[in-house]
Amino acid sequence: MQKSEAITIVSGLPRSGTSLMMQMLYAGTMPVLTDNVRQADISNPRGYFELEAVKHTRHNAAWLVDAPGRAVKMIYRLLYDLPDDHEYRVLFLRRDLRQVVASQQAMLGKTGASDAENQRMMAIFQKELDSVDAWLKGRSNFTVLNVPHEQLINNSAHQAEQIKMFLNYPLDTSAMCAVVDPALHRRR
Repeated sequence: MQKSEAITIVSGLPRSGTSLMMQMLYAGTMPVLTDNVRQADISNPRGYFELEAVKHTRHNAAWLVDAPGRAVKMIYRLLYDLPDDHEYRVLFLRRDLRQVVASQQAMLGKTGASDAENQRMMAIFQKELDSVDAWLKGRSNFTVLNVPHEQLINNSAHQAEQIKMFLNYPLDTSAMCAVVDPALHRRR
């Protein structure tokens, strides 16, 4: 494994708070990798903070050259595509699966999904989370901090301190907390 600064990966299920975490890191003065290809919208009025190249990591991981010492957002399924020659610190957002499903349906304009359909989606997500958790535990170049979404919203000062210690980075935790707007937490 190459000896260099770790790459901070913000990950989790879609609609789990990854954009909020990227906003917090950015406000806290951590450099972030984004390209603004995906613009802010009604679902994420402050922006998505994504890097399009991340989606193609399996076939082209060239973006990693600029990543050490920075944070980048990556959906959980893409973690498997990261090469082993880097050290990764993963901030893995954890949100109640009922809220994730409700938020996704609202974002996609779907209304009235049956309870059975919601339960099926939650079971799929839980199985996928269990798989990625097991995979991450077996990777010596990954360290993971699970960040509960509810605590990020309701106790942001404590969470910001935990993140600062985990990343061993001089984050401005007051600025991080100032980004948190409970009014944007609409799917409870």
